[in-house]
Amino acid sequence: MRFEDPQWAFLEPERPTGSGVLLLAGSSGRVDVQRAHLLQAHGATVLAIRWFGGPGQQPGPFEVPIELFIEALDHLEPHVDSLAIAGTSFGGEAALLTATVDSRIRATVGFAASSVVWPGWNGNEWLSHWTWQGDPVPFVPLDTTWEPAEEPPSFLPLYDAGLQHQDGRIGSIDVECITGTLLLVAGGNDLVWPSIRFAEQIAERRWKHGLATEVVSHPRAGHRVTLPNEDPPANGMTIARGGTPEADAELGRASWPAIARALHLRT
Repeated sequence: MRFEDPQWAFLEPERPTGSGVLLLAGSSGRVDVQRAHLLQAHGATVLAIRWFGGPGQQPGPFEVPIELFIEALDHLEPHVDSLAIAGTSFGGEAALLTATVDSRIRATVGFAASSVVWPGWNGNEWLSHWTWQGDPVPFVPLDTTWEPAEEPPSFLPLYDAGLQHQDGRIGSIDVECITGTLLLVAGGNDLVWPSIRFAEQIAERRWKHGLATEVVSHPRAGHRVTLPNEDPPANGMTIARGGTPEADAELGRASWPAIARALHLRT
């Protein structure tokens, strides 16, 4: 069974494994239908949602309520035996943050996910990507004077500088509060932001709390991983993402066994 509209896609497999996955795309603002169908084909019940830019939603990735994702999990829960959340880039940031406050989530998968909360531009000022219980989530500021050195722009220097000037732990995601499995997939040639550094920070913080984190990386892959039987995504902003189609697909193949284990997929 499947239901799709521009704001969400709910896909039920013919042979369910009992796993339910809330799937979040990144700054493209799209519903990640292709990945949802892939997970469905391997036994997951998938709810992929648009989390900004839709009716009644924030027009951009700023001050998006974490409650939006919890409500989506509420809708998914009656159809499955266990809940998981997976997200890419900004969506990975949302997935990790949601998993810190919702203990129902038994597995979290972050593709190029951030270790900290970042701001989004509302047209006038930088605001936190997220709110929780009505309050903006603390974030790591960006240099408002920064300008890209080339076209298409690489935002890696901007985010690197933000991490370098982070004020203590302000803006860090409390990843030690994430229960269950945590899997991070990151490209070493990501030109959007430092995915590998984020993954290392997350794994180190959890290790200090006695928690395991699985990290799968590829030195030549970029910001977007291409999983087996996926086509490389063609939409989104015109920016430098790094990697090559071959390396991005190699990371997808290398990470797929871990993804299948984390999300209880049929292989």
